[in-house]
Amino acid sequence: MGPLKGVKVLEIEAMGPVPWAAMMLSDMGADVLRLDRPVAPDIGVVRDKKFQFTERGRRSVIANLKDPAGAKAALALVSKADVLLEGMRPGVMERLGLGPEQCLAINPALIYGRMTGWGQTGPLAHAVGHDINYIAVAGVLHAIGTADTPVPPLNLVGDYGGGGMLLALGVMAALIETKASGHGQVVDAAMIDGSMSMMAAVLGRHAAGEWKDQRQSNMLDGGAHFYGIYATSDGKHVAVGAIEPHFYKALLAGLGLDDQELPAQHDQQAWPALRLKFAAIFCQNTRDHWCTVFEGTEACVSPVLSLTEIAAHPHNAHRRSFVDIGGIMHPAPSPRFSRTPGRIAGPPVDRGFGGAGALVDWGFEIGDPELAGLSCRSASP
Repeated sequence: MGPLKGVKVLEIEAMGPVPWAAMMLSDMGADVLRLDRPVAPDIGVVRDKKFQFTERGRRSVIANLKDPAGAKAALALVSKADVLLEGMRPGVMERLGLGPEQCLAINPALIYGRMTGWGQTGPLAHAVGHDINYIAVAGVLHAIGTADTPVPPLNLVGDYGGGGMLLALGVMAALIETKASGHGQVVDAAMIDGSMSMMAAVLGRHAAGEWKDQRQSNMLDGGAHFYGIYATSDGKHVAVGAIEPHFYKALLAGLGLDDQELPAQHDQQAWPALRLKFAAIFCQNTRDHWCTVFEGTEACVSPVLSLTEIAAHPHNAHRRSFVDIGGIMHPAPSPRFSRTPGRIAGPPVDRGFGGAGALVDWGFEIGDPELAGLSCRSASP
């Protein structure tokens, strides 16, 4: 059932990194109960709930937290929870009577996980924003893209890597400490902080004078001919990561090039010309041709797969990297545990579904007056 079996997580409805972190905890065995608003927030996009993959594996109850009865019911849930996750702007939970001080007063061992873009303090703490804004101020966006313009790396860095993963890791660390001390604490996770942490290696190289503050001028940002993306004759692409000398030698062999006739691998002045030379060779054949050429070698050449291709790739199929949940293929839980494997507890559910069963599992009795501000349904349709 996963290493977090028995851990109760109360997730206050949010977007982006909070549901992603809750998904990760659920996949690892935690019992996640989402406290939903009566009406879904309007974000301008209508999507069937079954495709909200990051909302899988939990049950739901509904409460209006602006109503005293709803806030009272939420505090009752807090009293039973091991972890609370919230993604409100700073001060909102406090105004609802659900801030850390109020919650830790009734549950001193609670781990109170807070997720914001800018952090709880600072000039921008109350400013609105999304992933792209946080990684812009963190310096990440400037470092990714073409020489002419930054390119947003989807919302993977701020929302998920620097946000949800940071929140989940912080919660896990706090849970371990609580077992020793018996005391809970607040985990303040901010996407701008997590994004900067993800830049640690790059910032170190920049401080050492090894990293130029200009895109496509460095080894890992598309500047090096041996670490980048090349188009193939069929309109597809291959990814090349031949950093080490022996990997680079294997790459040259596959391309039919003699290293004795080329500038040194790390001669940065030669990188632009060598990139053009490599591009001219790769575009002569298809992506699958090059995969065949480099199969079994140490050239570090891989196909750039589309979203429709990834599940069928032999490696992903062998590792069962996708799981059928309700007829829809989901990414399998990760990481993989040898003794207590994780699993997807169920498909995403609409607000209120499964809540009645969850309340019983959390130790509440049907008709408990403390829960008068909650509404729920017994099963998902």
